[in-house]
Formats: sequence, structure tokens, C-alpha cells
Amino acid sequence: MFTLLMAAITRKKNGLCSDYSIRINGVENVFFLDENEVELLLKKAAKGEIKGQPLTSLNLHAMEESLERNTWISDAELYIDNQDVLHVTIVEKEPVARIFTPTGESYYIDSTGKKLPLSDKHSARVPVFTGFPDIKRMNSADSILLKTVTTAANYILADPFWMSQVAQMHITPERNFEMIPVVGNHQVKMGTGREIDKQFGRLLIFYKEVLSKTGFDRFKIIDVQYKGQVVASRTAGENKVDSVQLRRNVEMLLQQSRQTENDTVARLLPKAAIPLETDTPDETPVMENPVKPADVPTNTNPVPLKSPVPADRKVQPKPVKQNKPAPKQPKAVMPPKGEDPDNGYN
Repeated sequence: MFTLLMAAITRKKNGLCSDYSIRINGVENVFFLDENEVELLLKKAAKGEIKGQPLTSLNLHAMEESLERNTWISDAELYIDNQDVLHVTIVEKEPVARIFTPTGESYYIDSTGKKLPLSDKHSARVPVFTGFPDIKRMNSADSILLKTVTTAANYILADPFWMSQVAQMHITPERNFEMIPVVGNHQVKMGTGREIDKQFGRLLIFYKEVLSKTGFDRFKIIDVQYKGQVVASRTAGENKVDSVQLRRNVEMLLQQSRQTENDTVARLLPKAAIPLETDTPDETPVMENPVKPADVPTNTNPVPLKSPVPADRKVQPKPVKQNKPAPKQPKAVMPPKGEDPDNGYN
């Protein structure tokens, strides 16, 4: 046994590499590196051809480190079997997001936030983030933003629904996130995106309880950045919005959404004014006794009154004319005593 062991060791030292085998592990069999590229990297690390090289000249550890310095290689493992065959196993990095900067630069990032170059072979199906600032030197704020992007990208990748619904995530100059959907003509404001899982959870409830009934084009702006609520607006510049506390009652949001379709405005009746005589009468009707809109009868006939005159103008009210009673006429007028009206003499 000792003789056989020494013979095997001697043969190993004097042996030559008979062949090599390359295996690449990627995501869903989509590889950004091929065997030819890995072979070139191996030859560069071995400083020559692999096949026919003495096994003692192959520094496997140094070759692994050389391969892992490649942008797309996450891990590399090398070993030689009993047939003097070199086995190379490569694990590719996984892109989780594609980044577009305002200057037009584009690249991928992996799960750790490191840059990955674009490939001519494949285009990764990952969430798209636009408006990412051009960063020359990373600071703490840039690190937080990059971490938020990575977290959001991983969350979207893990959910098939959001992978199908999210067209892009835009980053504003204030570094707030806005989601552009595939289905629906609306924009979703997500603020800083620090709690992206909860924000997408509120948005999903809003989709199920409201937009599934009113249509995905009903609102133009949907804001989910505030804790426990969703704020929706039919127009981008509208000040009045429909809001709801989703934790308390989702049905309240649905009711508000229905009420928005039939906007009704309650108009208060004007207050009573003191009738005064003016040179230019105002024909605007004024109710004598203002009441609440709910108390107004069906057939209301308001009495038109004169509008009040300006404060700087003194108007003397006209005296009220009193109707004097007509003098009573006697039923018959008796002639004076001793006078005969028929004969014409006294």
C-alpha cells in the first residue's frame, strides 16, 4: 500500500493536464458569460495553454482569484480529478435592476448594489429604475439611495404580479420614487421608498378594492407614501383628493370613490337684506328667511328685495304713504227746512 501511494504521488507530480471542463451556473440558464470567455480567462491566469500543462504548474487558488475578479463572476471553484482533468465551476452574478441615469448611462446592479455592464448576448428581465443620479464618488446619502433601489428591486423580482405590473421606477431630483405601471394610466408616488413592502401592500389593496371596480384609469395620481393610508387624485394638479385609512376601513375608500363620480355641490342661500330704495335697483332675488339647504321646500317663491346701497351713500327712506279712508256718503240728502225742491221757491 505504501508503494502504491508513493507511485500515485509521483505520477501526480509528473502528470500533465489531460483536459478541462467548464460549467457555468446562472439565473434561469441565462448566461452573460460563455465557455469561450471563461477559457480565455483560464489561459490568462495559467499564463498559457491549460491542456498539456504540468499539474504542478497549475496554481488553482490563484486561478480562482483571477476568475473572481471578473465583473460577472460571483464565485469560481477549480479542482483536478483522478483522470488529470481540470474542472471549473463558475457562478455568475445575478442582475436585479437596470439603471438609467439622466445623462443616458445605463448598467445593471447585482443584489449587493455593485455595477454590472450590459451584455451583447442577453438582456436581463429586471425592474428598470430611471433618473438615478450620476455618482462619481459615493457618499452616505448615495449609499442609502442605492440600498433602497436594491431592496425595491429584490421585492419586485420576488413577486410575479409586480414584475408584470411595474413598468419602471422613476427617481425624482429630490430622490423620491414614482412607479409607472404597465396597466393603468396613473402614477404612484412612493416617497423615499424606505418601506417599499408596506407601500406595495397598500397599493395592492387599493387595486383590489377600488380600481378593480372603478377602472385603472379612474385616478391619475395615487400616493401610498403615508403610513396606513392611500391618497388618490383624478388629476395631477387637483388639490382636493379622496383619502382613506386602510387600516380602519377599506370600505370607506370605496364609498368615497363612488361619491366622486357624482359630485354634488350644496349651495347656501344668501342672507336676508334690508330693502332700501336705490337709483339702480338690483333684480337679484334674496330670501327673507335664510334656511339650510335641506329645509328648502320644493316650491319656493323668493320675494325680490332691493339691494343695500353702499355705506358711503346716504339715502333717505321714502315716507310710507298712509291710505286715508274715503268719506262716507249719506244714503239721502234732506232739503233744508221750508224749501221745496220741486217748485223752485221757498
